Amino acid sequence: MSADLSLVELVVHASVLVQIVMVILVVASVMSWTMIFSKRLLLRRARRAADDFEERFWSADDLSTLYSRISGRRVQPTGMEKIFEAGFKEFVRLRKQKGIDRVGILEGAQRAMRVGLSREVDDLETHLSFLATVGSTSPYIGLLGTVWGIMNSFRALGNVHQATIAMVAPGIAEALVATAMGLFAAIPAVIAYNRYCNDVERLINRYDTFLEEFATILQRHVHS
Repeated sequence: MSADLSLVELVVHASVLVQIVMVILVVASVMSWTMIFSKRLLLRRARRAADDFEERFWSADDLSTLYSRISGRRVQPTGMEKIFEAGFKEFVRLRKQKGIDRVGILEGAQRAMRVGLSREVDDLETHLSFLATVGSTSPYIGLLGTVWGIMNSFRALGNVHQATIAMVAPGIAEALVATAMGLFAAIPAVIAYNRYCNDVERLINRYDTFLEEFATILQRHVHS
């Protein structure tokens, strides 16, 4: 209990700038952990949705029936479903129009799928830049508090004739707390950023592979 009390005392009696630095780091850490957990849930749902849709897609006998089921739901499709819906909808629309050759139909469907893919990529990459920012800047923000606290400690020594460790220890200790808080905010953010970037890249590769496979299927349909 005394260790906790001493830590609280260090924070409470820290200089104004050091306290501001600590508040910034606490807020950054809380926001970072919130985004870490939300991004984890988002990516988990995206992987499950991709697995489920691939199973339904490759086992479907009729793409029109699958499209009707997806577009008829109240919930907006995401991931592969969104890419499939955008591509098949444009494919059917262009196929009904006169004066459009087969190449134009396929290119239009592929463009629609690329737009859908871009939107899904944007959703998957949301908040990753914030984690990268927290991971790269938090140690320097904590270092700013540390340097300022140490400067104040040594400035106070100029008013005394005999300096002791006991006189500078509190100031240095409070300064080092800022460094520790900076690392505490930065380390989880960096780990999560690297992990989620890899997960997002793998999902994007799955989406892109599906897009190419679906384009091949549409090419067979347009020639049939």
